[in-house]
Amino acid sequence: MAAAPKESNGVTYRVPALLYLPCVAKLLAFAEERLSADDAHANLLVLRRGTIYGSYVEWEDMRVLETATLQHHRSMNPCPLYDEFTGTLFLFFITVLGRTPEAYQIVTGQNVTRLCCVTSADQGLSWSTATDLTQQVIGGAIKGNWATFALGPGHGIQLRSGRLLVPAYSYHIDCKECFGQLCKTTPHSFAFYSDDHGRGWRFGEFIPNLQTGECQLVSVDEEDGSNVLYCNARSPLGFRVQALSTDDGAIFHGGQLVQRLVEPPHGCHGSVIGFPAPFVYVPATPQDPMMPLQGSAHATVPKLGFISFSL
Repeated sequence: MAAAPKESNGVTYRVPALLYLPCVAKLLAFAEERLSADDAHANLLVLRRGTIYGSYVEWEDMRVLETATLQHHRSMNPCPLYDEFTGTLFLFFITVLGRTPEAYQIVTGQNVTRLCCVTSADQGLSWSTATDLTQQVIGGAIKGNWATFALGPGHGIQLRSGRLLVPAYSYHIDCKECFGQLCKTTPHSFAFYSDDHGRGWRFGEFIPNLQTGECQLVSVDEEDGSNVLYCNARSPLGFRVQALSTDDGAIFHGGQLVQRLVEPPHGCHGSVIGFPAPFVYVPATPQDPMMPLQGSAHATVPKLGFISFSL
């Protein structure tokens, strides 16, 4: 997403994430507050809460999330997630040591990124202190196999089963050294997930076959209670990549290039949003061209619609 107009002090806001809380008709808009447009000048995370009144939104003042920090690190890639079963609001984000750029981590294989989270029990009015989940969730993989990683950007989702999912990607170290230098890293999308309402987290397997990076998820729900998880990911291959999971994000099948979704030369912040499909009216007979869905043996309705778009 392009940066907002600079303030007089040079501060810009990038990498947005929007979360809707239907239970209280509120929108939560998160972003990075940067000292300049440069990734290395990311600093803090900010939030604006909006209340929906009919056809308009009344926005509160923007405020800095002062607890969403780790000492000597900059906070990036906000990824909010709401647990409808417990009412807990999670904000996942990464923190990166000092001004270390992502490119340095990719070239050297020396990761300095941490996985962090804050939570709120009052729809974002107040927040917990930050928890560094890196060792607990990623463990030894962070040293030997991941050059770096990031989240989303965008929002996480919750499945009907209660599983919580956070989209993510990692630069996997394919060849550690070649004449003293790191040879090759490849980006792969995946998901962090929790089946106990956020008390414990695991990470699933990478999309296996294509280079994939920034990504978002949506669940396509069936009437029989089953679902398919859909991932739409940024790729350096010229087109967006889509991949499916039939086990709620633990394993993704091979990705596919979507040639109708052209990737700009330098990539973009792409989004995908799931929503219930509208009712469909299907003619039962030529003499009855508009029969309502309910009660019609001829009527069908898709289970879920989704839109992919880029900013």
